[in-house]
Amino acid sequence: MILAPPAPPPVAPTAEVVMGTLTAPPTPAFLARVRSGLMGGVLLLGHGWTSPQQTAEVTGELQGAACAGAGEPLLVAADQEGGVVRRLVWAPPTLAPAEMTSPVVAEGQAAAAAEALAAAGVDVDFAPVVDTPTVARSFLGTRAFSRSQPENGDLGVAFVQGLQNSGIAATAKHFPGLGAADANTDDRQVVVHAGIGVLRRGLLPFRRAVDAGVQLVMVSSASYPALDPSGAAAVFSPAIATGILRDQLGFTGVAVSDALDAPAPARMPHAATHAVAAGIDLLVYGSERASEQGYATLVSDAPKYPHLRARLEEASNRIHALKTWLAANGGPSCTEGVARAAAK
Repeated sequence: MILAPPAPPPVAPTAEVVMGTLTAPPTPAFLARVRSGLMGGVLLLGHGWTSPQQTAEVTGELQGAACAGAGEPLLVAADQEGGVVRRLVWAPPTLAPAEMTSPVVAEGQAAAAAEALAAAGVDVDFAPVVDTPTVARSFLGTRAFSRSQPENGDLGVAFVQGLQNSGIAATAKHFPGLGAADANTDDRQVVVHAGIGVLRRGLLPFRRAVDAGVQLVMVSSASYPALDPSGAAAVFSPAIATGILRDQLGFTGVAVSDALDAPAPARMPHAATHAVAAGIDLLVYGSERASEQGYATLVSDAPKYPHLRARLEEASNRIHALKTWLAANGGPSCTEGVARAAAK
């Protein structure tokens, strides 16, 4: 009798919601984590991605390990906004968002980026920024399209369409907006003191992106007392991450955190648990060690809290839906074996 090879272990919902982090080609230990199904995706950070060929080799190795082990492709993401934020420096957009002067230009820049990302095996772009600056010296600088909410809506939708029409999932960020922030949340704790009117107007570009079918929305780690008097950061706030994003704007895709090891969220005990419980589906970290700690927190807390287990299942289903969308649009899939995922 010829025995069939054992089926790969299913990817646990806890692992599905955590992204691993790479700043260079993976170590054997990292690949072992991938084969064991201990992450749902990988974020490429830093500037160690020296060429399309080198990046494609790495993403192919990652997808091959994921398909051979867990039987589930990874999400592979990068911050590719254009201008000062381009993790893949050899790839478009060649213009900063502030230099994209029309929807036609924004869509063309995004389409060019999508072609380069797809060839390198990257299937999620953490862009566009659709925040609308309202303070004199916004830290966003040229990362924002403009200071007009309607114009940001037009340009943001065009950028989303340029990516997604070419099979790359776009991400509207940083919900509910950092246009009134006085500092970068990557550097310090930020409280946005803007009034409810300013904040509600700033939702317009996000609403437009949601209505256009954006696949992901990134939730910020700033706090917004006018939207949530508890003072919780948006990424930990059910009132914002679920009440506004899901219930008011009708978003049904993947809600992704901003970096949970940034100064403010890193102070929160059991940050991964609080983020998932609030409505976040996919957890992002700036280092691999922090990513592993976030996963360990969820593994420890999930048996204790029925709501967390239910949220992990819900988040996993949304991530699976995103992977299905990507596969249907030319992205990685394990249905035809490891070869297809590794060859992308």
